[in-house]
Amino acid sequence: MSAQHALFPGSFDPVTLGHVDLVERAARLFGRVTVLVASHPSKQQLFSLEERIELIGEALAGVAGVRVAATAGLLVDACAEHDADVVVRGVRGATDLEYEVQMANTNRAMRSAVDTVMLAPAPEFAFVTSTLVRQIASMGGDVSAFVPPCVLRALKARFEQDS
Repeated sequence: MSAQHALFPGSFDPVTLGHVDLVERAARLFGRVTVLVASHPSKQQLFSLEERIELIGEALAGVAGVRVAATAGLLVDACAEHDADVVVRGVRGATDLEYEVQMANTNRAMRSAVDTVMLAPAPEFAFVTSTLVRQIASMGGDVSAFVPPCVLRALKARFEQDS
């Protein structure tokens, strides 16, 4: 592939092992990946933007060519800002695919130089979502098979505080 820099956007609340898997694979494909953490002021987040950036940085510390940044704007504008020509998205199934194709077409209509590459997650992470992780953790369940150790510690600390 000719692309040198890819963005991997998401809210990452929290980052999961599925996200880590996709970023590692994207780094092998593109050399440089910026994990772009979205800030949605109207959306209730478990972890603050700063906490999510810190957790992602810790989870991906050993992955060469990866950095973490934040955005509150349009993805195509972030591509221009970070000089990235590819967006990487994980697609777990047909519902994700339909949504991601719409987004890819919209982004391409807005900035024709931006392509989207969709990666299927590793089978062991195909069902894992941040929402599912938050729900299980909030009820005291074990999410250690779904998240990096730093996220597991943060989840335990967050839900122990709330008890």
